[in-house]
Amino acid sequence: MSDIWQDTIEFGKEVRHRLHMSPELSWGEHNTAETIRTLLSELGIRWKSCTPTGTVAIINENGSTPAIALRADIDALPIHEATSLEWESTTPGHMHACGHDGHTATLIAVAKWLKSHEDQLNRQVILLFQPAEEGGHGAREMIKAGALEGVSEIYGWHNWPALPYGTMACPDNLVMCGNGTFDIQLNGKGGHASQPEACDDLVLAGSAIVVALQQIISRQLPPQTNAVISVTEFHTGNAPTVMPDEARLSGSIRVPDEDTRSRINKAISNTAEHTAAVYGIECEVTHHPRYQATINHPEQARTAREAWTEQRGPEGLKHGHTMPVMASEDFSYYLRYIPGAFALIGSDDGQRYPHPCHSPKYDFNDRLIEDVCRWFCRLTGMRTPP
Repeated sequence: MSDIWQDTIEFGKEVRHRLHMSPELSWGEHNTAETIRTLLSELGIRWKSCTPTGTVAIINENGSTPAIALRADIDALPIHEATSLEWESTTPGHMHACGHDGHTATLIAVAKWLKSHEDQLNRQVILLFQPAEEGGHGAREMIKAGALEGVSEIYGWHNWPALPYGTMACPDNLVMCGNGTFDIQLNGKGGHASQPEACDDLVLAGSAIVVALQQIISRQLPPQTNAVISVTEFHTGNAPTVMPDEARLSGSIRVPDEDTRSRINKAISNTAEHTAAVYGIECEVTHHPRYQATINHPEQARTAREAWTEQRGPEGLKHGHTMPVMASEDFSYYLRYIPGAFALIGSDDGQRYPHPCHSPKYDFNDRLIEDVCRWFCRLTGMRTPP
């Protein structure tokens, strides 16, 4: 294997560990952006700011256009890391628990290789280092700031611990669902725990609402609908002898399309309000749309799969996972704007990477840096050493 290629991959791993130690949350990735921009400058790559913490890098500026774009997300999560790794987060309560450090480091490695072989490229290549994927609509803001100007197609990926190492899920259509959240505010008459008959029982009413919401998918929508309703928070009370006078429930939905989102939101409101009314409780439901479904364009999805099988063989597509994945991605914004494809690439090699994304014990599998670097290079028309 080329020493230059191996140096590129080791460089990517070093960058990944450096980023992992200094995670920053959505729209606060100022040091991360500075690190990315410094590295690009050291590689001789022209870049420009795109949103305060987003960066657009340009390779082969004299190449043919429209350009191809490759994207990495750069933000971390408000999670306290529990890995005890040498490169563990040094910021308490912040962690790269989704692998965005690996995505960013991989794209930096791609940038290094493409720049050092720029004369072999035909097309202009745009690299997007995007902030605020974790609920901050970073992709939307990057588009507003002009990140896709002159770009005809875009590709992205996410490491996925639920898939066997080196397998890719990249369907022609729906790859990841859209999402949203909801809040249910309950108000009633509080009082002494010894006199529940003189009070409104918000805990009982809230519990009934939780149970009723779990029946929407199978009873109000067809059970085969690619949708999820999860109640994730139930806050009420502050003393064991007091019947509370307010309670709040919150949760998340996952939907394959906007019609299903509308139906589920309506069903959540009706179910919560009518159930609360049975208990004489006041109820207010608020819905918060987040991301739409991530839907691949068939031509680009085929291109992505073909490039992957060139290096991994047909076994590289045998992931054995039911699609779509119910998680969500703001890469959906790009795919609504221009053609492109988004892939999930397996990271579970049967060794020390079984933990799911968003777990405090999660760590990105560094082996993916080389494989995805090769894949990205193939998509640009650049070959890499065998």
